[in-house]
Amino acid sequence: MSYTAYFESRREEHLNELSEWLRIPSISALSAHKPDIQAAAEWLSKTLNQAGLEHVTIHPTGGHPVVYADYLHAPGKPTLLVYGHYDVQPVDPLNLWTTPPFEPNIRDGKLYARGATDDKGQVFLHIKALEAVLKTEGTLPVNVKLCIEGEEEIGSVHLTDFLEANKELLAADAVLVSDTSLLERGRPAICTGLRGLCSLEVDVTTAATDLHSGSYGGAVPNALHALVSLLTSLHDDKGRVAVEGFYEGVPELSPMMREEFAKQGLDEEKIRESLGLSALYGEEGYTFVERVGARPTLELNGVYGGFQGEGSKTVIPKEAHAKITCRLVGDQNPQKVLDAIEAHLKARIQPGAEVHVRQMEKAFAFNIDPSNEFLQLAADAYGKVYGTRALFTKDGGSIPIMESFSRILQAPVVLMGFGLDDENLHAPDEHFNLENFDKGLLTIVEYLKSL
Repeated sequence: MSYTAYFESRREEHLNELSEWLRIPSISALSAHKPDIQAAAEWLSKTLNQAGLEHVTIHPTGGHPVVYADYLHAPGKPTLLVYGHYDVQPVDPLNLWTTPPFEPNIRDGKLYARGATDDKGQVFLHIKALEAVLKTEGTLPVNVKLCIEGEEEIGSVHLTDFLEANKELLAADAVLVSDTSLLERGRPAICTGLRGLCSLEVDVTTAATDLHSGSYGGAVPNALHALVSLLTSLHDDKGRVAVEGFYEGVPELSPMMREEFAKQGLDEEKIRESLGLSALYGEEGYTFVERVGARPTLELNGVYGGFQGEGSKTVIPKEAHAKITCRLVGDQNPQKVLDAIEAHLKARIQPGAEVHVRQMEKAFAFNIDPSNEFLQLAADAYGKVYGTRALFTKDGGSIPIMESFSRILQAPVVLMGFGLDDENLHAPDEHFNLENFDKGLLTIVEYLKSL
C-alpha cells in the first residue's frame, strides 16, 4: 500500500485520534490544568509508541514535561529533530465559541477545537506521516527525533535549559517545526525570520501629591506633560526610532528577500480599507510587508495617568506611566536596546520630574538564510503537493525558542507550517482547515523522502 492510500483509508480514524487529544484541556497557563497537561503528554507518548517510534520518554522539567522519541536506523543519512508543543491557550471568553472548545467539531471542512491548529493538529501531522512511512515501507528514509514541549504558550520557560542539558540527545542536522501558517489558502510559505522582543515599563513622578491646577498650574512640572514629551522623542517625523544605537545589528534587506516580499503581491490599499484606516504609517522607505517582517519597531502599548473618570477634574498629576515593547530583527541585542532606551529617556527628562524604568522581557530574533538546502528542499516538497513552490517570508511575531534551537543545537530551523492566519489562533472558534490536514501529511512525507 502506498502512503497516499494509507492516509486515504485511515482519514476518519486519524481525525478521531486527533479529536481524542484535542479533548484534553492542556492549558499551560492555568495551574488547575496541570493534570491535563500530564494527560496530554501521556496521550502523546502512547501515540508515538503506537506509530512505531522508539525511546519514547516523558522528561520532567521544572514545569511541564517534554516528550521525546526517535527512530535512528538510517546510517549516513540526515537527522531531523521535529519540534512542537502540546499545550494550548486559555479559552475565554467561552460565550464566543460556537461549539465548546474541548469538544472537537467538524463544520464546512474545518476541525474546530482549542489546539486544532496551534499546535496539536500540526504536531499530529508529523506523527501520522512518520507512521505511514514506517507501516508502508518498514523504515524511515532519514533519522528522526521528536521534542514536543508543554510550555510554549507560556514562553517555553524551561525548554532552553532542557536543550542545554540534552545537546547530545537532541543533536540533529536540521530542526523541523510546524507551528506557522501558509501565506494564504493554496500558497505555502516558509518563514525565514521571526522578530525578537524586549519590553519595559516607564514611570514618571513629580510632586509628593497631585496638585490643584489653579493654585500650581504653570509653576510646577506635570508628570503627564513630562511623559508625553519623552515618548514623542522616541521617533522622528519619518517613523524611524530616534534612540541612539537602536539600529545596531539591523541588516539591510538583501535583493533576494526584497524579491520574495514582492512576490507575495500584498495589496496595501486592501489592508488599509480592511482596517478602517485613512492611511497606513511606518518607517519611510519600506513597504508594509518589509516593515512588518524585516524592520524593528518601538511601540507604545499603554499610556496612562491622572484623572480618567467621567467629567472634569482640574488636577496636575504627580505620576504618569507607559508600557513599551520593541520587535527586534537581525542581530539586535535586546539588552543593549533596553539600555539604550533607558539612557535616552533619562537624558531627556524634564527638570523637576524623575523617570524610572523597569526592564522586562528579552528575546533575540531568529533568522536563517533561505538558500539553505534544507529550506530549498522544503519549498520543493510544498510544490509537489500544493502545485506551487513555497515563498520565503519573514514573520513579524516572535517565537523566542526558535533562536535557542538554532544557537544551542547549531542546526538550521525549517518553519514548515500548515495553518492559515484566519484560523483564530488564541481566539474563540480556533480551527484547522482539513484541506491542509490532508496536504500537510503528504508534504511532510515528500520532504522526508527528498532528504
